Amino acid sequence: MTTIRHADLVESVAAALQYISYYHPADYISHLARAYAQEQSPAAKDAIAQILTNSKMCAEGRRPICQDTGIVNVFLKIGMDVRFEGFKGSIEDAVNEGVRKGYGDPENKLRASIVADPHFDRKNTGDNTPAVIHMSVVPGNTVDVQIAAKGGGSENKSKFVMMNPSDSLVDWVLKTVPSMGAGWCPPGMLGIGIGGTAEKQARRAAHRTVRQDQCPGHRRTGTRRPDHGARREDRNVSNARGQQTGRHDSQLRRDPPCALRARWFRPGLHGPSQP
Repeated sequence: MTTIRHADLVESVAAALQYISYYHPADYISHLARAYAQEQSPAAKDAIAQILTNSKMCAEGRRPICQDTGIVNVFLKIGMDVRFEGFKGSIEDAVNEGVRKGYGDPENKLRASIVADPHFDRKNTGDNTPAVIHMSVVPGNTVDVQIAAKGGGSENKSKFVMMNPSDSLVDWVLKTVPSMGAGWCPPGMLGIGIGGTAEKQARRAAHRTVRQDQCPGHRRTGTRRPDHGARREDRNVSNARGQQTGRHDSQLRRDPPCALRARWFRPGLHGPSQP
């Protein structure tokens, strides 16, 4: 039976938050570099160059990629054969302790954006807690931890609608997207999730957008909301042409929603010495 110690979970959460604050995913950098090489517009080429330069400076200096360091989203898959050791409180308490430690790291303090009451007093908690935590119990003897710091730009652009059976999804998308305006960080990504009840869809959507926010330009957020509306496409839902989804252009594909796993902590991974 695997034993998960309180101190190890706290440290894993804190280290993950520091890591994703100053490193872009490697696939994002490689795609952006390829876009820079092919771009014909001088203005667009200059904008891409600024993003790449900013990314390199953040990786080398270990400073946040963006001033908005996000709402912490944590996804835990807890093995049924795991035992926990040294926990005086709940698993949520341990995760929030990790968030508190990660955001208060004296070597790279991250901005706290969460308020205790999002409507009346709006008092900042000062340490970016509480996190939005999702847990599921699965077979096995491991604990899988996935962490994302979702920026306010993507959060504020999330949309949710309950449609009648006769409504057209295509018409709703064509009406909604032009009305969203600017405010998110480039490159923009559109994800659509369909099906289930309102509560089920909110949870499902949250799990499919863990890497939306890892680029510069997000606006500040002050709310704590678990309903994340930007979604990935459901492979089981037919598209507007009546074709089965799941076959996409390789340039538009993203990795599965796993911003960072604790076992990925290896020296030099995505470090400044790599392209």
